[in-house]
Amino acid sequence: MNRSKKVLLFLIFHLSFSFFLRSESGHQLWLRPVDAHSVTVELGGRPGATQRLAADVLSHSWQGDSKATIKLRLIKDRSLKPDGFRLHTGEIQATSETGLLYGAYEYIRRQRMGKRLDGFLSNPAYQHRILNHWDNLNGTIERGYAGHSIFWRREAQPTVTESDRALWREYAAANASIGINGTVLNNVNASPEMLSLAYLQKTKAIAEALRPFGVRVYLSINYASPMRLSGLKTADPLDPKVQAWWRDKIAEIYALIPDFGGFLVKANSEGQPGPMDYGRTHVEGANMLADAIKPFNGLIMWRAFVYDPAGGSDRATQAYDEFMPFDGKFRDNVIIQVKNGPVDFQPREPFSPLFGAMKQTSVMPEFQITQEYLGFSFQLVYLAPMWTECLQSDTYQMGVGSTVARCTDGQLYPQTHTAIAGVANIGLDDNWCGHPFAQANWYAFGRLAWDHALSGEVIAEEWIQQTFTAERSFVDPVKTMMMASREAAVNYMMPLGLHHLFAWGHHYGPEPWCNVAGARADWLPSYYHRASEEGIGFDRTVTGSNAVKQYQEPLRSRFASIESCPDELLLWFHHVPWQHRMQSGETLWNELCIRYDRGVQEVRSFQKVWDRMESFVDSDRFKEVQSRLRRQARDAQWWKDACLLYFQTYSNLPIPTYIERPVQDLEEMKQIKFDWTHHN
Repeated sequence: MNRSKKVLLFLIFHLSFSFFLRSESGHQLWLRPVDAHSVTVELGGRPGATQRLAADVLSHSWQGDSKATIKLRLIKDRSLKPDGFRLHTGEIQATSETGLLYGAYEYIRRQRMGKRLDGFLSNPAYQHRILNHWDNLNGTIERGYAGHSIFWRREAQPTVTESDRALWREYAAANASIGINGTVLNNVNASPEMLSLAYLQKTKAIAEALRPFGVRVYLSINYASPMRLSGLKTADPLDPKVQAWWRDKIAEIYALIPDFGGFLVKANSEGQPGPMDYGRTHVEGANMLADAIKPFNGLIMWRAFVYDPAGGSDRATQAYDEFMPFDGKFRDNVIIQVKNGPVDFQPREPFSPLFGAMKQTSVMPEFQITQEYLGFSFQLVYLAPMWTECLQSDTYQMGVGSTVARCTDGQLYPQTHTAIAGVANIGLDDNWCGHPFAQANWYAFGRLAWDHALSGEVIAEEWIQQTFTAERSFVDPVKTMMMASREAAVNYMMPLGLHHLFAWGHHYGPEPWCNVAGARADWLPSYYHRASEEGIGFDRTVTGSNAVKQYQEPLRSRFASIESCPDELLLWFHHVPWQHRMQSGETLWNELCIRYDRGVQEVRSFQKVWDRMESFVDSDRFKEVQSRLRRQARDAQWWKDACLLYFQTYSNLPIPTYIERPVQDLEEMKQIKFDWTHHN
């Protein structure tokens, strides 16, 4: 057969294959049904609901020998943590039914990926692996880009339907498949009504749906709830009446939900009430709640996302300054929840200096799965490389190898509790996450929460094969695209350590010129970029805010020197002259132009990659991703043109002739107004 006929037959086959691909909404996530082989599952002990779920997972997805037998065994084994498991050919061992369920999902995953089974032992890195939903009781979601809440809706009284329960079970199965064992059901900017009996009754129903899958529920609380719900005149944590109110409320919750996980608290942050309203400290506020919930083995997760209401010192230093004096003073069931960076989920930040510095206090990382600052659900940005960058960063707090991961997972410090949180990107959209590829970030968070040594590349390959196909002609180019996507977004948005250049209010498009009358200085881009004719960037060295002092040596000196500071963080730590010579040999201005242009070109290359994948994907998902990549390419150009043309008014330097020119004028850029309410 000659070459032309072979090519023709290849094209006919793939076009026919594409034509007959079943349309998919993406609702089944990475748990898409497969043609399962027959398998017999032998249950161990006195099987409960969770062990029976493990048997169902194996029965519906078995890819091994037909008519095989696999045993589920509950054993005593000190090498296994409560959620851990050991796999053998034909057997899953665990010390708990939840461990058997996790083992069943891993068994099937390893079958599909062609990985070894015999003797594979797996324990989770963190005890508590939690999603934070920012869902409001009226059904809206703060920073949610995939429709309304799966838990709450606008209604006079909270109700529960069979459709609700079915959806919650699907949600729980997805979480169990990646080892997530907790969920905070409501926004950190919490309504006091969350603790009313009507909403607690619905929380009970949610907990009942999630429980067999090993997922515990938590609630965010409003610190002023005793005043708002019961008419107390104060919420002072040292007031005996307030203490009694919380003890009674907590007892009421545990009577309804015996395995309730605890509270997430945002206090004295962005206008939220807290103990400082009464002259008390974070320690006094957190410990009061911790004492009340201690008899029920509950957790208090106290967020460290605070900054000076008066907008005084460098915002990047304020959480460290506020919490470090309290190290060692919190109860052992309080865990301080710290965002990955010191400002606010920016496309790139250095790790928060609180990691490792608080040596006598339990600390948990908080990542954002929903892409508040990374293009919402419109843009393909795979976040595993961002999170591994943080987790594997060396704090040097206990010498070389004191990574953020090891400082928070109990390896270096004797934490009573270890935990990690991800702000969820889940809503009522058919595909749960808005963008089909945003599902990968939910998946990646769970996998890293279980095993932070996994690489983003390994996780991407797992997700692709389970969500689309195992064909190498699809997996390899799509994986390469995913792995490049976060750096591409940094390049076309805020390269070289620039941060917070977003438009007012919605955090989507570029607006480095933003200047809102009466706004706090640190809510405006100019506070962060500080562009002038002399240069650009935030001086956080000893001549500026001295934020570098919060890092341990040798990082302190490395960040403090303009010569040794990594280019990726240069403008985070330094105000740099436009003609400064970069490590690449280019001037700062030229390098800035190159990076912005590189980001645009990378996104355009993603379009080309995806267009070649049409024969491997059902038409609905293919067209949806294709459409969103087109938008992302336009948005990347918008970012590049807006930022370069604006900063050029300060640098007064030409854009290098070897990069593509801006396609719009600065004044045109300033007229673009993105209204998220019309897209939500």
